[in-house]
Amino acid sequence: MPKSSSFLRRSRRKAKDRFAVEQAALRSFLRQLRAAGRVPAPRVPDSVSSADELKQRYADYLRNERGLAERSVRTYLPFICDFLSKLAVRPESVVLEALDARAVRDFLLDRVRDRSSAYSHLLASALRSFLRFLHLRGETATDLSLSVPTVRRWSQAGMPAFLTHEAVERVLSGTDRSTPRGGRDHAILLLLARLGLRAGEVTALELGDIRWRTAEIIVHGKGRRRDHLPLLSDVGEALSLYLRKDRGVSASRRVFLRMIAPRVGLAGPATIGHIVRA
Repeated sequence: MPKSSSFLRRSRRKAKDRFAVEQAALRSFLRQLRAAGRVPAPRVPDSVSSADELKQRYADYLRNERGLAERSVRTYLPFICDFLSKLAVRPESVVLEALDARAVRDFLLDRVRDRSSAYSHLLASALRSFLRFLHLRGETATDLSLSVPTVRRWSQAGMPAFLTHEAVERVLSGTDRSTPRGGRDHAILLLLARLGLRAGEVTALELGDIRWRTAEIIVHGKGRRRDHLPLLSDVGEALSLYLRKDRGVSASRRVFLRMIAPRVGLAGPATIGHIVRA
């Protein structure tokens, strides 16, 4: 729909989080209109190009076999679309037979010129992942992911990767556990500090994943892995206090909920980052 495209182009000029909210609202609104028969269903192309078919298979691989979150999949795909466009002899045709280590290096070096190290590192990671996928699926005879150069990262150029024990304790003591928000945030920080959970693993944690009788937590990690971690005494105490006193009533099975309506699970890993920074 041309008008919806214009709306999204207008929204992109706003803050990133505001654009994401408006994009999700527009998708929901269009689904309702199509269900009511007010607007036609989106047109499906008569034929799918080899580039689109390859891109779709790679996206399915990231979701189903690598266990990447949808946001990570959307981050990788634009790099791969750009890479495939360079391999296409025609817009609808990609020739992988011409792909070699030199073509990979030339593409990477051309794209990282005058770009930040973070962008270059992300592009290199996406290329390695895609080239590894091509080799696993038999599309290329050799694993060309090994030909992607390493992007240099200066040591001590940013914040330290790990906090000292004293710094961790200061962070944990910074929450006001007399409030519902403080009780929730303290339990989240303990899961991060004591068990080393990732942000996505914390947001995905459900009530049934806490096994009180056996004193363990079931963690759903990448690639559909299920890990059994010990429920340490201070972590269990914080979780128990939050669930009994601060979580409140909700139909959601997620352990950690939003503090404002609707009372559903946290939006995603970025929310954990906001809690840690606060």
